[in-house]
Amino acid sequence: MISQFDQVVLAGGGNRCWWQAGFWHVLNEKIPQTPKKLIAISAGAATACLFYARPGKSGAEWGLNYYAHALEKVRKNANWANLFSSDPVFPHHQIYRTALKNILGGGFDLIKRGPEIEIGLAKTPAWLGPRLSVAVGLTVYNLEKYFKKSLHPTLGKTIGFTREFIRAQDCSSEDDLIELILQSSCTPPFTPVMYRGGQAVLDGGLVDNVPIDGLSPAPEGMPRSEVLVLLTRRYSQPDYLIKELPGLRLTYVQPSRPVPISSWDYAHHELMPLTYQQGRADAETAFSGGLLG
Repeated sequence: MISQFDQVVLAGGGNRCWWQAGFWHVLNEKIPQTPKKLIAISAGAATACLFYARPGKSGAEWGLNYYAHALEKVRKNANWANLFSSDPVFPHHQIYRTALKNILGGGFDLIKRGPEIEIGLAKTPAWLGPRLSVAVGLTVYNLEKYFKKSLHPTLGKTIGFTREFIRAQDCSSEDDLIELILQSSCTPPFTPVMYRGGQAVLDGGLVDNVPIDGLSPAPEGMPRSEVLVLLTRRYSQPDYLIKELPGLRLTYVQPSRPVPISSWDYAHHELMPLTYQQGRADAETAFSGGLLG
């Protein structure tokens, strides 16, 4: 039974990451956590920043209320009438950027004073070129996700995608941090192809959607670092899985059932609070079953 975690890993998952927020908030209400580092990608990175920019349940409620108003008139996820115009078919990128500016707005100093937040990007292989990298990377990612259903996929790395982690605290401004989160969430066609330092970058999940490669193992001879890994989708494994690696003991937690919202669904914002509440309920179950505490 574990009560304190030194490091936290937040998988990507778009809207599904509200489940992570619910789980984390109940955990902290019962046993306040003081991790040294959080490792996250995509919307998991936005969630990690939310934990410190707007702490606790009230912060989540603020964010959920923001989305309820911002998405009030969004009835569909694709505007096909824009296919032959300059307006985007998919409104997600601008909605997400504006949401980050509002939800994280004013919290940059709090983030900088908090634990390290390592945000992962997928760097595209130079031999493919940026646009072909996008097509190949997303194809490989979806094939492995839907057919192999790997907890830690490998095909992206096999064809040359590499990981880069950048600390939120090293960002020069709030806008710089938002740009980094958007780069880590880059998933065409919902977003445009994005670049960092002149190189095309994509959603960090193309390397591994569960970014344990950013963890810091304890030195040899010291107790293992306790790691909480919060997933966002169901895998063919127990709801709670302990995995030991050199210098690390990882506690994987997945939702007890598929969460009600999909990653890029902005047309059904009413499912966001239900996803958050499921995370809270799953954490309560973990405590009542003696798995945490």
